[in-house]
Amino acid sequence: MNPQPVTLSGPFVQLVPLTLDHVPALARVGLDPVLWRWIPTPITTVDEMHAYVASALEDQARGLALPFAITDATSFEVIGCTRFGNIDVKNRRLEIGWTWLARSHQRTAANTNAKRLLLGHAFDDLCAMRVELKTDALNDKSRAAIGRLGAVQEGIFRKHLVTASGRVRDTVYFSIIDTEWPAVRRTLDERLAHPATPPQV
Repeated sequence: MNPQPVTLSGPFVQLVPLTLDHVPALARVGLDPVLWRWIPTPITTVDEMHAYVASALEDQARGLALPFAITDATSFEVIGCTRFGNIDVKNRRLEIGWTWLARSHQRTAANTNAKRLLLGHAFDDLCAMRVELKTDALNDKSRAAIGRLGAVQEGIFRKHLVTASGRVRDTVYFSIIDTEWPAVRRTLDERLAHPATPPQV
């Protein structure tokens, strides 16, 4: 496992290595309070978006993360952000998360395509044994979507985080392991082949 910046291209989105140059475009689509409802610390200003990207790049420099800007495959406009995080090279595991999409591209194939690209790169290129995903225990939509991927719910970390609002969050952890990936890949490929009403993940 040797995660390095890379561009991942699909029929609906392209994931490109995140840079500080993406901050203005991310701020144009990403300062929507609805996008941050389930995120412990919401991004509300351009300066906060700059700090968010800078922090992701610091983690990348430390070998802990590989962040991407999500762009529309047709217009090439920036529509969101995602990353590999908590990278553990020795144990061949990583997490997919920190994902948000502009409301204009929610309920489309964009997020499904992004997950397919990330999981494919993790398992097929980086030879990961385990990919983790997590979400707020109160986020029923996200929990159901992760489950539809074929990810296995492993448990709930009770009183895991204190959010910016002061609410104490329980966090649900899921995983996909390498032996499960072929079935998950088939499911995602079938959804992307019929993108009119894809389940969102």
